[in-house]
Amino acid sequence: MSLVVDQTQNSLLSKFLVVEPHLEIIAPHPQQSFRSFTHDYPSPICGWHMHPEFEIHFIRETSGSMIAGDFIGTFEAGQVSIMGPNLPHDWISDLPDNKVVPDRDAVIQFSSTWINKCVGAMPELNELEVFLNKASRGIMFSGDSAALASELVMHVIESRGAKKISLMFELLATMQAAPVTETTLLASEWFGNSSDDNDKLAVEAGLNYIFESLTSDIRLSTAAQLAYMSEASFSKYFKRAAGMTFSDMVKKLRIAHACRMLDATDVSISTVCAASGFNNIANFNRQFLSEMGMTPSQYRKLESGAKPASQVISRGLRALND
Repeated sequence: MSLVVDQTQNSLLSKFLVVEPHLEIIAPHPQQSFRSFTHDYPSPICGWHMHPEFEIHFIRETSGSMIAGDFIGTFEAGQVSIMGPNLPHDWISDLPDNKVVPDRDAVIQFSSTWINKCVGAMPELNELEVFLNKASRGIMFSGDSAALASELVMHVIESRGAKKISLMFELLATMQAAPVTETTLLASEWFGNSSDDNDKLAVEAGLNYIFESLTSDIRLSTAAQLAYMSEASFSKYFKRAAGMTFSDMVKKLRIAHACRMLDATDVSISTVCAASGFNNIANFNRQFLSEMGMTPSQYRKLESGAKPASQVISRGLRALND
């Protein structure tokens, strides 16, 4: 199926046809333990990306759509979340063309190496380990927890020296202590909690292959070869680590990609279909309806706040929403 769009759509569409999330390189600062800053939207650092660092994210203004791994949802001003290492994510604000929102995002990024050294040196921080393991899937906060966390994020950004470190650990403690009713786990268990090297190898190889080939023909046999496994072994290890079959993961990520295009472009449904890796409209509509509970056309017509509840799937269980 060919992709035909008018000239005004080309620049916007082009970024969605680059399916693999770009790897953001975050250079450590020699005088700082972690990075903290605000940035505008749009900006060069926005987009579908991933990085090895944890990221605490506070949306200060606007509303729109977000994606974290295979999670698809909406956001409003005031949303606070933490993203785990190498979890692809993006926030797409609903804005008129050429509109720029100064300081839309407040961000704190810290490495696993730094936080692990802190935990090793200070036994009082051991309780953070379980929380940070959960954060590998992404966690979104709401209610009083989000309100308090958003204030602390800004205090961290505005502070210096020992006060900055103190506030950073107060922020992490606030997130760790948030009640279940004010937290939502986002992505599926991409790498699971398994210590089995075969599990991790299968998921890492499988996900890299999916992202590199999302608009192409994806075959389980190729994924297995990339993991240096038989198809049977790859399927077993992938499902055990990711909590779903390889084909289900392909479908979910293709639907997530389609939602991003429907939210942020005006291209035709057939173009979204092709650019999301589906080979015919009938199959695309059927798979989208199965995943999102409505057709692509119905999804596009809804306002951000009226879009369906986030599809949060993890080993057959739905994470708690407030």
